Amino acid sequence: MRLGSSPAVRAVLGIAVSVVALAVALRGVDLGATADVLRAAAPAWIVAMLGFSLLDVSIRAIRWQRLVAPIAAIPYPRMLGYLLVGYLANNVLPARLGELVRSHYLGDREGISRTTALGTVVVERVIDTTAVVLIAAGAILVLHVKGVIANLILVGLAVSAALVVALALGIVAHRLPYADRVLARIERWPTIVALGSRLRGGLAVASDPRTVGAAVVLTILAWSMSVLAFAAAGQAIGVQLTIGEAAFLSAGVALATAIPSAPGYLGTFELAAKGLAEAFGLPGDGAFALALLAHAGILLVTSAGGAVAVIRFGWAGIGAGRTAEARAQESAGTGTNARVGVAPAVSRPGSSGGQASR
Repeated sequence: MRLGSSPAVRAVLGIAVSVVALAVALRGVDLGATADVLRAAAPAWIVAMLGFSLLDVSIRAIRWQRLVAPIAAIPYPRMLGYLLVGYLANNVLPARLGELVRSHYLGDREGISRTTALGTVVVERVIDTTAVVLIAAGAILVLHVKGVIANLILVGLAVSAALVVALALGIVAHRLPYADRVLARIERWPTIVALGSRLRGGLAVASDPRTVGAAVVLTILAWSMSVLAFAAAGQAIGVQLTIGEAAFLSAGVALATAIPSAPGYLGTFELAAKGLAEAFGLPGDGAFALALLAHAGILLVTSAGGAVAVIRFGWAGIGAGRTAEARAQESAGTGTNARVGVAPAVSRPGSSGGQASR
């Protein structure tokens, strides 16, 4: 999977977005006062914040494992490692390119189509986006938030609905009226047909109610940990956030960092967290300190975990472990799964069939 000119353009735009966002976030902030707030932070609550962030990531790995289970049975420790590698890549690469990296990593290490792996990530993102918007909408109702923020959440609801519809269309596109005519025309480009087939294979996991149900439950648990991590960050600097406020912060930051930006979501994270915290009555210095502490905790957990995963699995020569059969399937776009119509994993020594182990 090569990073061409389009990702390069995204990277430049992402860095520009972060620079502007950080400049806006620093307006009216006394960095000396912010440093004083951080120096006085309670260590016990910082440890609690890191613990909740670690649980958040661990649950998300289980969720991805469940989404991939109809395609391949991946042991939980390896799935957690692949996820953390992607998070580490997001921390060092701009424009959320870590999503491509973890799809590539999973496909190469497990002998399945990288495009199919990316399809499962798309399903994950749709579920996450929908959950975040619903959390934000619920927090708005509880906190009685009005104005621009409320309007943005309504836009988010519309975008989430559009994503769900697009996902459904992607799954059943081959069954829609006139689909056979469209396919007949694009069959002149077999590479595109193969890519589309493999991507639909990953998206098709969303057609299994049990898989989606498990993913939704795990999403609720993961975001609960994220909310508690923000609440703990507030407690660390002496700010007692309500669950509604912590949920609004968590969801608002997630929506803001969905915008392609510099590595580690620098700038967009701080701007969103500071703006929302100020809306709860925090002074600019304290709001910025809260944003920095919460962001630092997430970066520490994901970067340390990602580094351990890279050391364990290796980084160089990602494609070296792919078998000849896997490369043949990747080129031909062949292979189906009886349950959801997706490409199965190529057998590997020590792997087993059935449901993915935890």
